[in-house]
Amino acid sequence: MTRFARLFRDGITTFALLALIGLLALKMNNQPEAVKSGAFYAIDGDTLDQRGERLRLLGIDSPEYRQQCERGGSDWPCGRAARDMLVKLLAGGSVDCRGDKRDRYGRLLVTCRMGDTDINGEMVLRGMAVSYGGYAAEQAKAREAKSGLWAGTFERPQDYRREAARVRDDPLGGVVDILKRLTIWD
Repeated sequence: MTRFARLFRDGITTFALLALIGLLALKMNNQPEAVKSGAFYAIDGDTLDQRGERLRLLGIDSPEYRQQCERGGSDWPCGRAARDMLVKLLAGGSVDCRGDKRDRYGRLLVTCRMGDTDINGEMVLRGMAVSYGGYAAEQAKAREAKSGLWAGTFERPQDYRREAARVRDDPLGGVVDILKRLTIWD
C-alpha cells in the first residue's frame, strides 16, 4: 500500500470516528422536554420561580423589576408593571410551562400556556415585554396600539441591564472619566 493510500485511509477513519463522537455528544446533550405545572412565582416580567427553580420565558425580554420608563412626561415603574401583568396572567388558571434548553444562568427556557393562550406572546401583545427572537407579530400589534411600554419611551431591557452593570462596575459613577476629560490625563 502506498503512503498516499495509507494517509487517505487514516484520514477517512479519523473523520468517521470524529463524526461518530459528535453524534454521540449530540444524543447525550438532547434533553427531553421538561414540563412544569402548578403554582409559579413571578420574579419579574419574564422570570418565574417554582420551588426554587428559575424559569425564563423564551422569546421575550421584559423590563427589569426596578426599571423606570416614561409615559406622558412622567416616570412610571414599568418593571413592576410588567411583573404585575405576568402575575395577573398566571392567576387566570392552570399554567403549563415547557422547555428543553437552559440559558447561561442555568434557567430553564420555557414557553408557558394557559389553555390556548401563550403567556409569553400575551406579555408582548400587551406591551409588557419586547420580542427577543420571537413574537414579532405581537410586538408590531402592541406598538401600533401603543400598549404598555409603547405608550411612552423606554430603554430596552438589555440596554438597561448593560448600563446597570457598567454603573455597578464603576462605583464612582464616572467621576474618574470626567476628571480625565477635564485634565490632560491619557
